[in-house]
Amino acid sequence: MMKQLVLVLVLSLGGATGAHADAVADVWKAKCTVCHGGDGKAQTKMGQKESIGDMSRPAWQQSRTDADIRKVIADGDPRNSKMKPFKDKLTPAQIDALVGYIRTMKAPTAP
Repeated sequence: MMKQLVLVLVLSLGGATGAHADAVADVWKAKCTVCHGGDGKAQTKMGQKESIGDMSRPAWQQSRTDADIRKVIADGDPRNSKMKPFKDKLTPAQIDALVGYIRTMKAPTAP
């Protein structure tokens, strides 16, 4: 219970603290890595089976707004029934934190 309270407090405070980054990474690891992998490239058995896009690709990042990403996390993906909605499993703050976390996966572009 105390750990959950700390997680909620950290996520609600925002900011890029080390604890915040750890909490978001823990949510990603628990809820997302099976399909999307640790790096968002979806080079997992399920990611390849479902043809999940590589979130680190600049084209993927540019083609989706934060609102688009937030909606898929919250409501699921109508194009892929395996991507279930998380609105009843994650708080709005956790979903927002995941959107920010996904944005950090952007691969550097060539100069």
